[in-house]
Amino acid sequence: MKETTPAAMPPCFDRWCKKFDDLLRTKAQKREFRHYLGGLLGESERKNVSQMARDAVKVTYHKLHHCLDAARFWGKPPKPRCIAS
Repeated sequence: MKETTPAAMPPCFDRWCKKFDDLLRTKAQKREFRHYLGGLLGESERKNVSQMARDAVKVTYHKLHHCLDAARFWGKPPKPRCIAS
């Protein structure tokens, strides 16, 4: 059953996600990062990419996995930053 959709997230969610846009290279990575984070914050008992893709509207496993695999922040950690709103 599809449970989440990006349109259902509050405006503060997108504003908070924008703080990490400089770490992501493409619009697709930025979009999928939001899907991934939404999946982590969602109500699903299992927090893995496959389950997140199944529970979200217009999210595919391949796109979500590719975004996480290609993100440059896996190579070396980004500089610490304050993420408080």
